[in-house]
Amino acid sequence: MAKNRNGFYVKMKFFPTKNPKPEKAKHFLVKHFKWILWFSLSFYFFAKFLNSHETGTSIIKTIKTTTIINHSHRALSESKVDNGLLNGLKVYVYELPSRYNSDWLSNARCRNHLFASEVAVHRALVSSGFRTFDPTDADFFFVPVYVSCNFSTVNGFPAIGHARALLSSAVEFISTELPFWNRSNGSDHVFVASHDYGACFHAMEDRAMADGIPEFMKNSIILQTFGVKYHHPCQDVEHIVIPPYIPPESVKSTLSKSPIDGQRDIFVFFRGKMEVHPKNVSGRFYSKRVRTEILRKYGNDRRFYLKRHRFAGYQSEIVRSVFCLCPLGWAPWSPRLVESVALGCVPVIIADGIQLPFESTIPWSEISLTVRENDVAKLGSVLDDVATTNLSAIQRNLWDHKLRQAVLFHDDVETGDATWEVLVSLSKKLGRSRRRSRVFSE
Repeated sequence: MAKNRNGFYVKMKFFPTKNPKPEKAKHFLVKHFKWILWFSLSFYFFAKFLNSHETGTSIIKTIKTTTIINHSHRALSESKVDNGLLNGLKVYVYELPSRYNSDWLSNARCRNHLFASEVAVHRALVSSGFRTFDPTDADFFFVPVYVSCNFSTVNGFPAIGHARALLSSAVEFISTELPFWNRSNGSDHVFVASHDYGACFHAMEDRAMADGIPEFMKNSIILQTFGVKYHHPCQDVEHIVIPPYIPPESVKSTLSKSPIDGQRDIFVFFRGKMEVHPKNVSGRFYSKRVRTEILRKYGNDRRFYLKRHRFAGYQSEIVRSVFCLCPLGWAPWSPRLVESVALGCVPVIIADGIQLPFESTIPWSEISLTVRENDVAKLGSVLDDVATTNLSAIQRNLWDHKLRQAVLFHDDVETGDATWEVLVSLSKKLGRSRRRSRVFSE
């Protein structure tokens, strides 16, 4: 290696080979070697730079592509969940003055009687992850008004004559204090009407039909125990049929003493009101005389365990029974339906045209029997036939704990319980959600 004034350069000696090149070529290589070397090195580093730049660009492109793909997969995944049961559903629960709800809880019965789903749904939503405190982020608005806790001092039954005025006052309050009722005319607002004929608020069908649903509620969503598969003024509103309330603690206590798959020594069970001589009330007879006919036909039949008087421990009788009769009363629905399912007794539904709770979820045809009101005289032979053919299959379906879960309300929303099923049903009505409509339009 030699050094000149411009820096360093490489001095190399070429040795002759067996096949020497022409002398001229040799002198050319020697003379211009440093330029050839410089050009080669420059080309090498330039090529490496280009390759490095291309690789970097490729990495950036890959990162961008991967990000797009990841976002795409995430959107697809979220879309599938959103189109599923509950993901993203938000409910705003109005905080009303205590006169509309909590004041009524001074009577302990308010939490536990058969109409208490209005309390149970409220209680579960308040503590649930589906609640939002930001009304602008809500899909639905729950209006918690307890109208079933005004118990009569005469017979102890809920008196609901005040229901319309109390609900009207609540709507006036929320429409004055906040803008959300007025902007949708209440179409994304949810009420509970867990009475004989739902939001018609009367125990007698003729009066309920005559009064109809209050005008201010006709655009809203009603959670109601009443439901039929034919046109009826008391369900002429967007509604969800829910089960009547049975305390889950009582079911749990009963099953802790008698397992659901234990011995069942009662073939057919019914305990409740059965009039020997039904009274004519405004041209109508209680249970359309169906219960009277059951008592007349099977009162002395040893296969039928029929009792007309109340007994606090009647759930211990249900869990011992194979078939539990669920005839209509004044209204078609009955709390016996829930108790039968929860305690594993095959419900025998005798109420023409009834719409059952959560029919899209609960396979009623696989866990219950339906007998027409006019066919009650044939009950014995019908049940005998089932007992000798497909009873085991019905019981196997019925004893699935998921069904028990679906008909019971709990203090907190539990996966698959009755409040959960209410939310599932609401998620199918997201077309009423102003928030979803706004998102879709954007």
